[in-house]
Amino acid sequence: MTDILLVLSTFPDAEKARQTGTLLVESQLAACVNLCPGVTSIYRWKGEIESSSEVLALFKTTRAQYPALELRLRELHPYEVPEILAIPAERAYEAYAQWVMDQTRS
Repeated sequence: MTDILLVLSTFPDAEKARQTGTLLVESQLAACVNLCPGVTSIYRWKGEIESSSEVLALFKTTRAQYPALELRLRELHPYEVPEILAIPAERAYEAYAQWVMDQTRS
């Protein structure tokens, strides 16, 4: 297992996802973010079934930076209850993992 985490979060539009991703990379909380537009989410919210078009953001960070990334993501996110899921990378190409660690050092 590596110290790399893949953090997933959905946003209501590409601009908000881009703004948030840029701020998290600039502050070295994430090494990079991939934005995947055109995601359709179907979910239950306040007792009703909802469907919305969203942008999925994939943040690459480290275990050490995760608490700060989560806190900042919650501050920046427009949703009342944002999706923030951290998935540990069981394996990662060593050079890439080192790059992520180098880019997220404060």
